[in-house]
Amino acid sequence: MEKRVLLIGSGKSFMVTSIAKELKEEGFDVVQALPNVTEIEHLENKPSVYLIYVDDLDEMMEFLVYLRDKGVDSDLSISAIGSPDEIEKIYGIISKEKIASVFERPVNVKELARKMNEVVECEEIRNQKKKILVVDDDGTMLRTIKSWLSEKYQVFMVNSGMSAITFLAKNQVDLILLDYEMPVTPGPKVLEMLRSESFTCDIPVMFLTNKGDKDSVMQVVSLKPEKYLLKTMPPTELIANIDEFFEKQKMKPYM
Repeated sequence: MEKRVLLIGSGKSFMVTSIAKELKEEGFDVVQALPNVTEIEHLENKPSVYLIYVDDLDEMMEFLVYLRDKGVDSDLSISAIGSPDEIEKIYGIISKEKIASVFERPVNVKELARKMNEVVECEEIRNQKKKILVVDDDGTMLRTIKSWLSEKYQVFMVNSGMSAITFLAKNQVDLILLDYEMPVTPGPKVLEMLRSESFTCDIPVMFLTNKGDKDSVMQVVSLKPEKYLLKTMPPTELIANIDEFFEKQKMKPYM
């Protein structure tokens, strides 16, 4: 198990230094950073497990909003250390279900290190799941599809075709669920763009749409989507189609 954590907090804080020391003694590879959006964005090979030490919530606010917005298109494991009031305020910015673990100050660093072992184990299990990118301009639909698929799959969400291209330039996925009708860049155009880029041309794509007419289906046949699914289908049927696709993918090397 790869035990890596991004510890975010003031580098001059005695507690942050103590936490980093204890985590390292527990076998963690600890990357430390200030709660600075630009600094975090430019870090290469960042761990997906974030541990945030909050000692001044006002100074953290911009960074927490950044994490909230980043959660639209990625799944980070976020843990936080703070006072009970600070933790409640964090929940007001980042939804509680996005927080893997919380630690109230004053924190016992040895107990924290043991708990972070569990957090990393859960993250490793999550990372073993197949990765699906859902592309849809409807935020409600994005959240609904994610809620249906998250038990079995690691789900990422973006709300436009261009956001999908940007996301895929930095992230790998095993399948894309693509809406047909979107403003600015509709689904068929997005698929053309994906097929034209070397880093996305081989990613399997399924349309997930309300457009079930023959003309719409025929318009994208030449682009060879894996499936053409309707949003009106029951959740169990959508999951079954995706399960079937990945089962067939497993068999390909033996065919």
